[in-house]
Amino acid sequence: MITVRYFAGARAAAGTDHDAAPAGFSLDQLAVELTSRRGERLGTVLKAASFLVDGVACHDRSEALPDGVTVDVLPPFAGG
Repeated sequence: MITVRYFAGARAAAGTDHDAAPAGFSLDQLAVELTSRRGERLGTVLKAASFLVDGVACHDRSEALPDGVTVDVLPPFAGG
C-alpha cells in the first residue's frame, strides 16, 4: 500500500489528511484514482501540486510507486 498525506489546500480539497492506495500506481495514475474518490476539486489541486516520495521530490510522474512509500501532496503555496 501507498500512504498519501495531504497538506494545506490539498487537505481541504480532499476533505481528509490522508488516504491509502495500492502499490504500483504511478503519480499520474494515483492522481486519477484520488480524483475519482475525492472529486474534481482535489483533481484540480493535484494538477498543480508537487509530490514528495518518502521525503524526496519526485518529478517523474510515470514511475511506479513501490509498496510502503509515503507520498506527500504539496499544493502551490502563496505568500511572501
